[in-house]
Amino acid sequence: MSSLKLEGIGKIYPSGETSLYNVSLEAADREFVVIVGGEKCGKTSLLKVIAGLEEPTSGSVYIDGKDMADVEPKNRDIAMVFRSDTLYPTLNVFDNMAFGLRLRKAPQQLIEQRVKSAANILGLTEFLYRKPKVLSAAARQRVAIGRALVREPKLYLFDEPLAGIDENLRRDMLNVIVNLQARMQGTFVYATKNLSEALTIGTRIVVMKKGMVQQIDAPANLYDYPANTYVAFFIGSPTINFIKDASVVKDGEGYALEFAGGKLALSAETAARFTLASEYAESGKKVIAGVRPEDLTDGGEGELEGKFSKSEEADGVVYAEFETPCGALIGAVSKSYEKGQTVRLSVNGSRLYIFDAETRLTLLERDAGYVNTGHADADIKPLPYPEEEALFKRLAPKKTAEKKRK
Repeated sequence: MSSLKLEGIGKIYPSGETSLYNVSLEAADREFVVIVGGEKCGKTSLLKVIAGLEEPTSGSVYIDGKDMADVEPKNRDIAMVFRSDTLYPTLNVFDNMAFGLRLRKAPQQLIEQRVKSAANILGLTEFLYRKPKVLSAAARQRVAIGRALVREPKLYLFDEPLAGIDENLRRDMLNVIVNLQARMQGTFVYATKNLSEALTIGTRIVVMKKGMVQQIDAPANLYDYPANTYVAFFIGSPTINFIKDASVVKDGEGYALEFAGGKLALSAETAARFTLASEYAESGKKVIAGVRPEDLTDGGEGELEGKFSKSEEADGVVYAEFETPCGALIGAVSKSYEKGQTVRLSVNGSRLYIFDAETRLTLLERDAGYVNTGHADADIKPLPYPEEEALFKRLAPKKTAEKKRK
């Protein structure tokens, strides 16, 4: 078994900077969990806390059900691969990979067996007796992964291991890591700010923002059932369109969203999930509508009208930007347009997202399309936006009197 459980992890540095706030998650035996977020979201700090390289200010780390509070890093049975290769330049590839095993006084026969096996898996056999300086960046990173692999730990931690590597090599390395996870018995926790990496390899993804968990779920669930506007925006490329300052109104027997330059009737599927529709219609509370670019298309008698601005192709689909009364929107188009040309745009009403304008939390309940992963942390709710911003402000490092005078 190699399970991981974090309960209420917080980390405040001596500078007063809060890197992690109340982080809780679970990783099952042999699961591949990816932590994703932008700069300073707390990814690296969280991995260091798990590894024991940083002491949490609050909360607990459990590996296989055992509290790690008093367990030294070397005794946690964890291997960590950093974003830079951190190899010993004076040692050859074999000795770099064998270093951890030798520290643990492993028999030479076991060292030979594991290093050569890992080298074979990683395509490093011909480089075993070369120094790191003659290897490519990708090969050096494979050596770093091999050094972790030969230990056969319970838990593998990866901190942006492919940062700075060429895109083609990155794809190859991702395949290597995915194949490794399938072969090994350990649990993988992988941190990255690259969304494409996260969606490619993660069985579940932890979306973080400024040290706080926003949502934890399978990639498809994050895409189709985002907990708030941040997750909806972060998960997806091109990014989701937001139509702000929209009102919920009665529309015959159903409801619609009204906003500058348009009106969208709610489909039966969306209306069934929007259980608070009548409350919002009667109170006048504003909402934010979300439309994925692939669900905004040209042709037909569309609900919206926009002027073509520019276009580009991604993964075989042409996406165009349109200027509309409700702001710039990106949609998938079937033909070319002249700049400034007016185009009717249709919205797939069954794929509409609705968020509260103040809290920025989703207003749509999960339906039968949601795939339950069986993990309780999928039900973690992010804070409403005003509370989150107030908390960020409260947790920000306080300026000293000397700094204020300057």
